[in-house]
Amino acid sequence: VQLVESGGGLVQAGGSLRLSCAASGILFSIYDMAWYRQAPGKQRELAAYITSSGGSTRYANSVKGRFTISRDNAKRMMYLQMNSLEPEDTAVYYCNAKRTSDHIDYWGQGTQVTVSS
Repeated sequence: VQLVESGGGLVQAGGSLRLSCAASGILFSIYDMAWYRQAPGKQRELAAYITSSGGSTRYANSVKGRFTISRDNAKRMMYLQMNSLEPEDTAVYYCNAKRTSDHIDYWGQGTQVTVSS
């Protein structure tokens, strides 16, 4: 199983980035997916979540209205469009695939997002 994130980088406050997660080794379409993030000195937190079909999403209050999660099951890809970025969004962003019913959790290696003020 591999989850590979890309698209991180350095951006000024107010800017945008689009993160991508490429999945292999799993039947992607049956997994709920999520983006988590971990800022220096803080616990990892859920940023955005999308169900296996893509029909339902939820967001952390801190990113609601600025971030959009999406997926393409045919391409086995997940995305996070991040707009109006703030310095507080600086973190390592992790791709997560889960099947709660089977107690399965897979993680990517993370991609760094740094927002300068």
